[in-house]
Amino acid sequence: MTTVHHPYDTRIYHKECVSLKEAGYDVSLIAPVEKNEDLKQSKVDIIPIAKYKNRWKRMVLGPIRAYKIAKKLKADIYHFHDPELLAVGWLLKKKSNKVIYDIHEDYYTSIMQKDYFSLPIKRLIGKVYNIVERFLIKKMDLCLAEKYYLDRYERGACVLNYPVVNEQLINQKIEADPDSNQLLYTGNVSVVRGAFYHAEVPKILENIEIYMVGKCDKALADQMKKHAEPHHAQLHFDGIDRFVEREEIDSYYMNYNWIAGLAIFPATDHYLKKELTKFFEYMSAGLPIICSNFPKWKEFIDQHQCGITVDPDNKQEIKEAIQYLKDNPIEAERMGYNGREAVVKELSWKSQEVKLLQWYQQLLNK
Repeated sequence: MTTVHHPYDTRIYHKECVSLKEAGYDVSLIAPVEKNEDLKQSKVDIIPIAKYKNRWKRMVLGPIRAYKIAKKLKADIYHFHDPELLAVGWLLKKKSNKVIYDIHEDYYTSIMQKDYFSLPIKRLIGKVYNIVERFLIKKMDLCLAEKYYLDRYERGACVLNYPVVNEQLINQKIEADPDSNQLLYTGNVSVVRGAFYHAEVPKILENIEIYMVGKCDKALADQMKKHAEPHHAQLHFDGIDRFVEREEIDSYYMNYNWIAGLAIFPATDHYLKKELTKFFEYMSAGLPIICSNFPKWKEFIDQHQCGITVDPDNKQEIKEAIQYLKDNPIEAERMGYNGREAVVKELSWKSQEVKLLQWYQQLLNK
């Protein structure tokens, strides 16, 4: 169940639902669908609910609709993905079933970085959320998408957000092109995910083209274009006001020659400890990574020797990192091969699929 994510969300649909279906489970996915959106033929049964543009309508009406549908299914396991469904999960929990709360984010720090609330309001909401969450999850099982979430949820089972390996992508030859002037960012675009840092890059290094592939509000895209002036034509978007599906993103990885994958984020509590999913995707594609030098990120990049970390507020460091990869194509290829090797050997969804299926079996045997 989700009232927030797209039906073909990578973690929910392409990883968990498909893995469970292929293992023999009867899987239904309750998810919000736009009016007139054409759902392609799916491996799992998608049960659409209305998608509300108004946040408050979604938070009230979405869970009510999801609960009514879910209750009728009489499932052995209910697996939900949004904090606004906590009450739904609590209502669905019976002695005869299991309810799983799949935690994608550190929601407390996520609340604290919302820009549409004042700081006192955010603190109050965060405090109330902590109290409500602790009460509602007592009888639930917890699925954690990040290792560091164990600091907050000690009894959670880690099913990490490693990538599904695209065999065509993983087998593609890695060839760094010193003449390339293209940098790639994939995933949702937002201010806390470095929107304006990435928009700044064309101003830092002449002739660099930035491709932002992922959902981005048109208003934010327009602000980023303005920020990139007078080089706004070097900033490209695919995903303005729409979800970009997995196949589209993979086509960008395969059909262009990139200098690197970008993840230059500002320092926020929400991202300091996260291993970004886009890291694994860039590595699968054989792309060197240029990212912020947060301690956990630097440790990850240094461990796998797959990119360069920079101070996000130091334009000279960003410029030098890009130029280094352009000037040293053999080193760029080495970083790409190192990242891909790490994904193939230890950081792919295959390892997490095994954990997910074993865990489900344990839950059903309790």
